[in-house]
Amino acid sequence: MIRKIVSIPGALIVVVIYFLVSLGFWQLDRADEKRDIERQIFEAQSSKPKLISNPLELIKKEHYNVLVSGHYAADLQFIYDNQIVNSNAGYYVMTPFIMNDRQSILINRGFIPWNGRRDRIADITIDDQQRTIEVSLIKPVQRPELSKEKTTKKFPMLIQSLNIGQLSSQSKLDLIPIIGRLKKTQRDGFFRQWKPFYGSVDKHLGYALQWFLMALALFIISLRLLLKRPS
Repeated sequence: MIRKIVSIPGALIVVVIYFLVSLGFWQLDRADEKRDIERQIFEAQSSKPKLISNPLELIKKEHYNVLVSGHYAADLQFIYDNQIVNSNAGYYVMTPFIMNDRQSILINRGFIPWNGRRDRIADITIDDQQRTIEVSLIKPVQRPELSKEKTTKKFPMLIQSLNIGQLSSQSKLDLIPIIGRLKKTQRDGFFRQWKPFYGSVDKHLGYALQWFLMALALFIISLRLLLKRPS
């Protein structure tokens, strides 16, 4: 019996079971991390919005609702293409908001569907009067471009990716690396249905259960084979 237990196949099975169980506990740790992130984000989004005058402070306020003062750069707007909202293809209207002489923040004013007419952009004009707006902050995610299109200097400019450095160069503005999503209560916006952050806790718990079940199945199969072997 001892020889059977310490046999090479038996040792490999033990190693595999240990590996599967370790993966399960790793997924549980990941779920705890995501749960903690969700808690922090919930606390940030539940806090009362405060006026932030220093643009660089916004970079540390991801997921917070904040107030910012300045004016829109009405003649330097971007059309963020290839967006899908409620099964409709369209674009987000991204308008620079100048906070001081040096820094600006890009404001997502909402979604507009193409309605089958990619040759026609909706009226997105806006005045450049001084104002205070409320936005929720999120870091830009640079996605790969679906197709290569020639970039022109004409505004509003069609873009496929939020490359802040490139957009700063094209607009001649110092855009900080964070996006302000205009709150629904604010005027001068379009359709806004911002998705809340979801940390995939359930996904990690599902993966953990999967690894544990695989380890259990391997253990039961190994035990049955061991019991069936002749002494």
